[in-house]
Amino acid sequence: MLFMLVVKASKNSEANHLPSPELMEAMTRYNEELMKAGVRVMAKGLHSSSNGIRISFPKQGEKPIVTVGPFTATQELIAGFILIEVNSREEAIEWAMRMPDPQGHGEGQIELRQVF
Repeated sequence: MLFMLVVKASKNSEANHLPSPELMEAMTRYNEELMKAGVRVMAKGLHSSSNGIRISFPKQGEKPIVTVGPFTATQELIAGFILIEVNSREEAIEWAMRMPDPQGHGEGQIELRQVF
């Protein structure tokens, strides 16, 4: 079963603040554990939304609308993701629970979603 751990953005990640050295080390250890267990498929961080482009389809059949970032609603933004291949939903939850606070400021949030 393929799952995506979606790391939600925060004010800090949107401001391009790098994680502390301690958090970088903790995330490196976490990724090494995922690789050692053979469950990590891919892990990537994303640039802030100031480099993003949003394409909206407000009316069916009409031309889409292009909006250039930054986007202000950080709770709707993604800062990165990790794809894992596991045997069950429960195992995916266990791995997600082991991730350090991805923002390191008590603002971290991870959304776990199964991939079709």
